[in-house]
Parts: sequence; structure tokens; C-alpha cells
Amino acid sequence: MTWFRRKNNQPQTLSVEQQRSEKLAEIGAQLWASRQEQGLSLEEVVVLTRIPKRLLQAIEEGNLNELPEPIYIQGLIRQFADALGFNGVEFSSTFPIVYQQVNSTSTWTNKPINQLRPLHLYLLYIFVIVCSVSGLSQILNNAALQASTTLTNQTKAQKESFAQPVQSTKPLEVKPFSNTLLSAKDGQPVQIGVILKSSSWIRVVADGKTQFEGTLPEGTHRTWKAQEQLTVKTDNAGGVLMSVNQEQPKEMGEPGKVEEIKIAAKTRF
Repeated sequence: MTWFRRKNNQPQTLSVEQQRSEKLAEIGAQLWASRQEQGLSLEEVVVLTRIPKRLLQAIEEGNLNELPEPIYIQGLIRQFADALGFNGVEFSSTFPIVYQQVNSTSTWTNKPINQLRPLHLYLLYIFVIVCSVSGLSQILNNAALQASTTLTNQTKAQKESFAQPVQSTKPLEVKPFSNTLLSAKDGQPVQIGVILKSSSWIRVVADGKTQFEGTLPEGTHRTWKAQEQLTVKTDNAGGVLMSVNQEQPKEMGEPGKVEEIKIAAKTRF
């Protein structure tokens, strides 16, 4: 009878594992759909989250075999969801991480007490891990948006210092890109990054192929690469900050004006 009861307990553990797998598949499908809708590649999500591409791909495919322990999976889901604009903590909390074992018979009278202590320690460990991951993610996000925040604060400070602004006075010492063809360094692929100071329409063409065309909201940070030439066009040049090969961002032009800038890689002779 003892052997029979132990075998009957095993399906409960398997059902929890199956429930975890199904929930991961559901979460992965939602994240994949959101990423596709925003036009983001996995490589761009890697830059935003600092999570290896193989782990992001495993989450989207619901592949538990390629992922670490459940507590770490929950942290990865939270960072992935934050990068796509979700509430990462709330989104990742739906992923089950704690096994719940139900014993139909009790042989030892002190057995519930022995099970209670490890459970509390495990929950405390989860809390510490979540706090650590949250703090690290906040530091990384602040570093990524530091350039945008600095430029915005400088613009506001200049506007407040002048009671009667003159139209001919240029706002801040941010030199816009010229209308001529820019060149990247020898032997390097072309890479541009854009930060949206205000909502603007943008079209990006890399090596003759359109990579993106649409309206991006304020605060968006995107990057594109090309081997030969990148062309960026916008209907609000003053609302778009652009950097070439990770250099200091500059405004594409004057606010409310259409501007098109081409950046080409130099060829070696």
C-alpha cells in the first residue's frame, strides 16, 4: 500500500511542471506578438535588456529546456516585458515558480513543521532575487536614457532663463545635421541611433531596403545598421535626435520641418 500511494503522488508534480510549460508558452506568445507589432528585432531587445538572444528566443518559443531555474525565468520575463512597455512585475508574476506538494497521508506528526521552514526561506530568497534584478534593470534603463534626459533638461533650463525669447535665437547649442551626405569611419558599418524628443514620423532605408516607416512616440530609442548607406527621413526634424556610430546625438534639423539625411560608409582604396 505504501508503494501504491507514492506512485499516486507523482502526477501532482508532473501537472505543476506541465502547467508551468503551458504558462510560459502563453507568455512567450504575447511577448512575441508585442515585439512584432513594435517592429523590434531580437537583437534590439538584447540591447535594451542585456539578456542573451538564445534566452529571449527560448521564452518566446516556450522552451523550458533552454532556460535556467524558474526563479530566474521569472526575472527574465519581467525584464523582457519591461522593454516592450508592459508592467514587468505584474506580467511575470503569472509564471508559477513554487512547487506545491500535497500529501494524502502523514506518517510523522512533526512533518508539516519541517516543510514550513524551507518554504519561508525559499520565499525570502525569491524576494531578494526580485529586488536585485529590479535594481539592476533600473540602473541599465537610466543609463540608456541618460542622453535624452540631459538634452531635455538643458532645453527646459534655457527656455526658463529668457522671459522674452527672440525667434532668431537658436534653442541650445545642439548643432543639427547638414543636408549633405555624411560618412562613417573607414571599414566600419553604418549605425545610427534615434531618440524621439516628440512624436514624429520616420522612414529608415538601409542599403536600399526600407527597414522602418511609421510614427514613433516621444521617448522612443531605436537603432539601425547598414553595410553601405543609411537614409533617415522625418517630418519633424527638431523632434528627432540622431547619433552616428554612437557619437554625440544631434537634432536632424528645425522643429516641424521635413529633413532627409544620408550616412554612407567610406570605402578603402
